[in-house]
Amino acid sequence: MTPSLNTDTAQERVELQIGGMTCAACANRVEKKLNALEGVAASVNYATEKAWVTAENVADRHKLVDDLIATVEKTGYRAELPPTPENDSAPGLADRDLKSLRNRLIVAAALSLPVLIWAMVPATQFDYWTWVSLGLGLPVVLWAGWPFHRSAALNAVRGTATMDTLISLGTLAALAWSLYALIFGQAGDPHMRHAFELFQEPYWLSGHSHGAGNVYFEVATAVTTFLLLGRYLEKRSKARAGAALRSLLNMGAKDVTILKDGQEQRVPVSQLRVDDEFLVRPGEKIATDGTVVTGASAVDMSMLTGESVPVEVAEGDTVVGATVNTSGRLVVRATRVGGDTQLAQMAQLVEQAQSGKAGVQRLADKISGVFVPVVLAIAALTLGLWLLSGAPAEAAFTASVAVLIIACPCALGLATPTALLVGTGRGAQLGILIKGPEVLESSRGITTVILDKTGTVTTGAMQLTALHAAGQWNDDALLRLAGALESGSEHPVARAVTNAARESLGSRQGTLPVPEDFTNHQGHGVSGRVEGHRVLIGRRRFMDSFGVALPGEVDGLLERAETLGSTPVLVAVDGEFAGVLIAADTVKETSAQAVQQLKALGMQPVLLTGDNYGAAQQVAAEVGIDEVIAEALPQDKVDAVARLQGQGRTVAMVGDGVNDAAALAQADLGIAMGTGTDVAMEAADITVIRGDLRSVGDAVRLSRRTLRTIRENLFWAFLYNTAAIPLAALGLLNPMLAGAAMVLSSLSVVGNSLRLRRF
Repeated sequence: MTPSLNTDTAQERVELQIGGMTCAACANRVEKKLNALEGVAASVNYATEKAWVTAENVADRHKLVDDLIATVEKTGYRAELPPTPENDSAPGLADRDLKSLRNRLIVAAALSLPVLIWAMVPATQFDYWTWVSLGLGLPVVLWAGWPFHRSAALNAVRGTATMDTLISLGTLAALAWSLYALIFGQAGDPHMRHAFELFQEPYWLSGHSHGAGNVYFEVATAVTTFLLLGRYLEKRSKARAGAALRSLLNMGAKDVTILKDGQEQRVPVSQLRVDDEFLVRPGEKIATDGTVVTGASAVDMSMLTGESVPVEVAEGDTVVGATVNTSGRLVVRATRVGGDTQLAQMAQLVEQAQSGKAGVQRLADKISGVFVPVVLAIAALTLGLWLLSGAPAEAAFTASVAVLIIACPCALGLATPTALLVGTGRGAQLGILIKGPEVLESSRGITTVILDKTGTVTTGAMQLTALHAAGQWNDDALLRLAGALESGSEHPVARAVTNAARESLGSRQGTLPVPEDFTNHQGHGVSGRVEGHRVLIGRRRFMDSFGVALPGEVDGLLERAETLGSTPVLVAVDGEFAGVLIAADTVKETSAQAVQQLKALGMQPVLLTGDNYGAAQQVAAEVGIDEVIAEALPQDKVDAVARLQGQGRTVAMVGDGVNDAAALAQADLGIAMGTGTDVAMEAADITVIRGDLRSVGDAVRLSRRTLRTIRENLFWAFLYNTAAIPLAALGLLNPMLAGAAMVLSSLSVVGNSLRLRRF
């Protein structure tokens, strides 16, 4: 009978944290069970360990949540609501799972080390050492290795097998046979020692079975410990999946000054309601989306658009929450609050992109889809053939269990984490931070790389790019007057002019003079007196308001500058037009070389920006990019990535701003510039610490090299163990051979991984 929910009229959306999943198949099982509920549509993502559930006609939200959690628990996993902002400090399900896994790893490592030494170095063996090994090995296999046994049991119920199945069977078989050898065989003898011989004479030659004298505690404990290490590293990487969303939401203002009956009242932003009027002083974040009621200012919109030029706003203009008021005093009427704001919608974009990007199932699990059934079949065939040949049950079981034990490769536990640790360590030295093994898989087939313009290809900071003096003024004199006056403003264009004046004139004419009577005409321009001259700097309307006549050629100059995405400002001295200053974001010196390197790696570059098409085309031509996507907002950037993916391309996205976060998460490979925002770096798969775009090519090459090393490690790990399967099936396997194979395969994996240090 299909379970149902009490329904009535409302629709509810619930987010759940899911615990206990070990592979993508686990997420599929939970999703199917939740979707079996009446009126429920669910999506479960293994990478983020979350479920998003939409339920129709819900009368009682609490009842809905209880039913959803109960359904997940019946499937064999755990679920709970994520921490709320008020209770964010409380450890969530993922944090508790990570802590549990870490504790299991610590215990397993501490108990396994002496067991491994005694088994592999006969000189260290002592009376009753096999019994002491049993005491140390039981908690490792049964308690520390419980996640593998639990996963294997869940898989068995559903008729599937993963690497967890082989791990569980191999370690339990080693433990079970060792117990049998201790209790019923010769291994329990107090003076028992393991001889150092790789091969033993099989039963079919000697007529004697050696199985009851062999213990395999070192295999069971070492396999468990190595695999726990790999699982812990993977879990720790995934535990950071929600950090991008938390960082994004933390960008908003925490408090707001509400205006009521002419009185100012400071309250938490959560108390803000639609149609409330609130005050925004210069330098403050705008609390929520709204419309300017009074005042004029320049607003830094870079977190939304990614562009460095502030937007001038005045009465009647709309503003967006979390953007920064750079100059004037604003009174804003709230139009959207809470989850309806653009900031909240950007957070939802990031979340949806993360959840839509399917996690790459572990390479070992892919191989085990074939390897595990084959090993189980060989073990069963070995048992049957030995029994049919007339051999005693002890000899048959010895050979069959030996197949399972030798086929459980402890080196597999090292294959991914060692290569990842060495590769990421080398990357850190080069200023490249790689988040996890799934990232390496993503880097392999990249065909298209999207480059955000501002802060990635360009410097992201306004610089004075051109100066056109007029009348009696030369360039130096004009720049001296303009730089001095603009030193009183915090506007990005003003800072660009002042910096240019100081750099160009400082060594020849000393420091800039101090302006007098400085006035900031909010949203229009600035005025003041410099060395006895009355100076005006601003847009055309500002000049018109002071009666400054402009020559005809100025119109063409302004139009060309704005078409290229530059910001021109006019200068007047003593009521006469004196010239034009043009500021713009400039291309980084290394960007053109970086684009050529990306092309050499087989990737087609695409320039993506929120700026106008003319400015984007100018930058693209300068660095050698043919394909341009311009005037793109955050949602447009996500759509652009999805559109290219829909064309069959494998897409990498390189960005540095909050507005890039959702696109970084949507892309097959997200690469953030370390000079950008924390949100972008959290949403990305790779972060390049330096602002040099050439590091992106290095990051892709390192990722591909590390992935190749992991694949080589997996090959050697399986080769050693599969090569020994025939020996085990023929009854030739000695415990020392199992240990030697384990050590040799582990050393080969570690040595192969260490080659990455020379990248």
